[in-house]
Amino acid sequence: MRIDAVTIFPEYFAPLKLSLLGKAQESGIVDFGIHDLRSFATNVHNQVDDTPYGGGAGMVMMPEVWGQALDPLMSTETDLIILTPAGKRFDQPMAANFSKASHLVFACGRYEGIDDRVRQHYLSKNHRVHEVSIGDYVLGGGEVASLVMIEAITRLIPGVLGNPESLAEESHNEEGYLEYPNYTKPQNWRDIPVPEILLSGNHGEIAKWRAAQAIERAKENF
Repeated sequence: MRIDAVTIFPEYFAPLKLSLLGKAQESGIVDFGIHDLRSFATNVHNQVDDTPYGGGAGMVMMPEVWGQALDPLMSTETDLIILTPAGKRFDQPMAANFSKASHLVFACGRYEGIDDRVRQHYLSKNHRVHEVSIGDYVLGGGEVASLVMIEAITRLIPGVLGNPESLAEESHNEEGYLEYPNYTKPQNWRDIPVPEILLSGNHGEIAKWRAAQAIERAKENF
C-alpha cells in the first residue's frame, strides 16, 4: 500500500518510522510519502490560508495550493481522505475497508479547514473522496487524526502484525462487543488475584467467561 499525507507540519509524521509502521516500511509492505503543503504555495510568504468569504473567525486553507499539492498524487487507484470534524466517524469497519486500498492520500487541514471546492473538484473528477472524523471533538489539525487512522488501517494489512491471530479477538471486531480483560504474571498483584477461571485449564469455560466479560464491558462503556 502507498500512503501519502499533505500537511504544513511534516514533522508530525516522524512516528511513522517507529514500531510496526517502521517495520512495515522496511519490509516493503507500506510506502509512506509526506508532502509539505507550503512548498506548493505561490507567493513569497508561502501563504496557504486566507480570510473566509461571508465573514467569521479564523482562516480557511486556499483551494489552489491544495490543488497543486494533490493533483500529482491523484489517480484512479487513490482514496482521498479529508480530515474534518464534520466528517463521518472513523471506526473499525472503515479501517478494514481502507486496509484493502492500494493508495490513500490524507489531506491534513488546519485553521477552519480546507476550502470545500477542493472536495467538490475531486468528486467531480470521479475520485473517491472521504470526509472523516476520529471523534466528536476538535483538534488543532488533521495530522494527529491521520496518524490514528494510519495505525488502525495498516495493522490490518497482511504481514504487518507478527501474529495475525491477535486480530481475531480484538475489540470492535464484532458490533456491540469489546475485548475481554487480560491478565498475566504474577498470579496475585497488590492483593488483586487473577480470576480463578483463567487458571482452571478449562478452555470451554474460559471462552464463556471471556464472552460474558466482553458483553459486560460493552454495557459499562457504551
